[in-house]
Amino acid sequence: MESELSVREILTSDYVGVSESDTVLDVVSLMRDERTSCALVVRGSEPVGIVTEWDVLGLVDDERDPATTTVGEAMTTPVITVGPDRSLTDVATTMARQNIRNVIVDDDDGIVGLVTQRDVIAAASSFQATMTPTRSSEPPVDRDRELADPVAARASGAGNGGALPNGGDEYTTQGVCEACGSLADALWDANGQLVCTDCRSV
Repeated sequence: MESELSVREILTSDYVGVSESDTVLDVVSLMRDERTSCALVVRGSEPVGIVTEWDVLGLVDDERDPATTTVGEAMTTPVITVGPDRSLTDVATTMARQNIRNVIVDDDDGIVGLVTQRDVIAAASSFQATMTPTRSSEPPVDRDRELADPVAARASGAGNGGALPNGGDEYTTQGVCEACGSLADALWDANGQLVCTDCRSV
């Protein structure tokens, strides 16, 4: 993926903000109403944590009562913040290395918004579609033949240019794997998803 895409271009400026004293049950209701996977915990204008779907699942798994457990007890902290001019590639790498699904975008004036893993994948997929060159010289894909006789189809190069078993077309532009969310130098089309080499071999 090229560095022209910045965080500012894909961030979600509308986010759910909650306080540490709110109950987890109230926050879950708010997240459902707003159809969001996380809520930002703020102290004044300062982000101090985040409550995600995974935090709620952990709470349930620990058999704690969401009606009496406060956000301050359940939230993930500290939060990872990035500037709005950071490249999408840098942010995707940070998310993969930190094993997180959300980062907070802020500047000198305060919180600007959020970038979620879904935002990154959607932007990467859209960018891949505009950057991937067409390969008009390749023969048309014969999916029926591949299903009926995959060995013969691979031998003739139908649909994959003679690719190795497992099939799939390689996309040489860098991007984010839609299966594991990690940044990859090359992506493969596997069952309608752009995936990295590791996920393709699973």
